[in-house]
Formats: sequence, C-alpha cells, structure tokens
Amino acid sequence: MADKKIKPSEITPESVYLNRRNFIRAGLIAGSTAATALTYRFFNPQPLEQPETATLENVRRSAAAASDDKLNSLEEITNYNNFYEFSTGKSEVARNAKELITRPWTIEVGGLVQNPRIFDIDELLRFDQEERVYRLRCVEAWSM
Repeated sequence: MADKKIKPSEITPESVYLNRRNFIRAGLIAGSTAATALTYRFFNPQPLEQPETATLENVRRSAAAASDDKLNSLEEITNYNNFYEFSTGKSEVARNAKELITRPWTIEVGGLVQNPRIFDIDELLRFDQEERVYRLRCVEAWSM
C-alpha cells in the first residue's frame, strides 16, 4: 500500500475540534437542565384552584365524629379522590376533572328492587344529610 500524505486542508483545525467538544458539552448541560426541570415539575405540580361550591344544608354531625384526630384541610378534602377514570394519582383527579359537567346528573336505582326509580342530583341533595366518619386500619402483613 502506498504511503499517502494527508493534505493540510483535510486536517481539522484544533480550534474547530475543541469547539465541537464544547458544543456537545453544552448540549448535555441543556438536556440535563431540561430533564431536571421536568422532573421537578412532575413531583411538585402547581397548587390546585379551589372550586366554587355551594353549601349543603341540613347536615348534622354524627355522635361518632367526636375525636382528637387532626381534621383535614379543605384542600385535602376537596382534591383527594379515587376516581381512576381521570387519573391514578389521587391529587390529580381534581385538576383533570375541573371541566366535568355535573348537571343534569342522575342516578338510577334498578335491578332487584321493589320501586325502581331515577333520582336527579337536586332531588338527592334535598334528603337529610348526615356526616359519617369511618375509621380504617391498614394491615401491614397479609396472613394466609
């Protein structure tokens, strides 16, 4: 094989070679910054807006509600939800469902009942309301 000399015009100047490394370094820094920002935003979402709600009338406290337990905040009560149709994150449901239309809204009681009936939301809200507190325990280990 013949010994070919490389022409000086084919050699990349050192300044261009070093600038390529700086360009790659800048791209890695920009990518890391974007990934960090997105991760931060995922784990620290913006606070939820408080929805406008009507007051419920005729609500009485049950006798079992008296307790020394710390009461939940309004934000915890109005945003914690298990409605998986909107999200599997319990605090994301309120944000994703804020456009949900709740009127007209009905519930049908049917099947093996004596008097099948359809209830409107306003009709349900006219019933006497009672606050109920349920105490649930978490089981650490399942026994078979």
